[in-house]
Amino acid sequence: MKKFVGALLASAVVTLSMGGMAIAKDKTIAVSWKTFQEERWKTDEAAIKAAVEAAGNKYISTDAQGSAQKQAADIESLISQKPDVVLVVAFDSDAILPSIKALSDAGIKSIAYDVQFEDPNALYITFDNVGVGRIIAQEIQKVKPEGNYAFIKGDKGDPNATFLFQGMMEVLKDGIDSGKIKNVCETFTDGWKPDNAQKNMEQCLTSTGNKVDAVLSENDGMASGVVAALTAQGMAGIPVGGQDGDLAAINRVALGTQTVSVWKNAKDLGKVAAEAANALAEGTDMAAIPGVAKFSGGKKGVEMNSILLAPTPITKDNINVAIEAGHITKEQACAGVTAGSVPGC
Repeated sequence: MKKFVGALLASAVVTLSMGGMAIAKDKTIAVSWKTFQEERWKTDEAAIKAAVEAAGNKYISTDAQGSAQKQAADIESLISQKPDVVLVVAFDSDAILPSIKALSDAGIKSIAYDVQFEDPNALYITFDNVGVGRIIAQEIQKVKPEGNYAFIKGDKGDPNATFLFQGMMEVLKDGIDSGKIKNVCETFTDGWKPDNAQKNMEQCLTSTGNKVDAVLSENDGMASGVVAALTAQGMAGIPVGGQDGDLAAINRVALGTQTVSVWKNAKDLGKVAAEAANALAEGTDMAAIPGVAKFSGGKKGVEMNSILLAPTPITKDNINVAIEAGHITKEQACAGVTAGSVPGC
């Protein structure tokens, strides 16, 4: 519960502080989404749109549908519409850089939303993804402190996949060095897609003869594919990690087929980012936005202004936290769970 309160406070400090700032009106805030296939982005969008429109500004968006080429074309189209700020969820953090330069050249401010691209002129807003990786590893290690671990990582072109793995390795290093933990499978997953994650997990099970004791999946969508592969081999219930707080994942946590879903409250992130965009549109200096600190942890070490929010692990012990926050109903979280067998259900 302390971690949950900390996460709320981290968000509250930022949003409440912004409440005292001059808010722009009649500005245009755009979002370039990398894809809408994942459940969480709809939650982000609702929060962003609400905060943008509450300030009297206009919201527009594009969906790259999982294509770096389409995202470049989308941003070119957005530039022609002359928005004041563009939030970019990059599909490929390197491929997007010419588009970010084009935004800057056009006098349009940019925000790297959730996914980092390394441009010093952009504001980077996300949850602490290295911290998310640490939490996934910590929760898995609590229930399975040693054995054969598989790592189902996200898309190779997304730096979050590397940040998450970095956090995991920080926690697991001693166990790996001592031989108590063995990394028996480690693979990137194209597009973070559940079906690709399922194929990766199937290949891992085949190569190890099903000798896998725990799986650290880097998000909940992929965890669904992992669980499907394990279930097919009669292995449902071994520790599986994930993140995003997907509704189905929280139910899997309650059912015992997933150990943890690190919930990054998309409503908080969307609101913080939209309020930052409103402030930038008004002319507020990036470094003067409440909550901003320097970040240079990307692969190129580019220093950026950033806002990093704290995540919340959801396990069997605190499912009620997500229910009480209105993120998921008790019926959704506890579907198929014997009443009283899990706290909150």
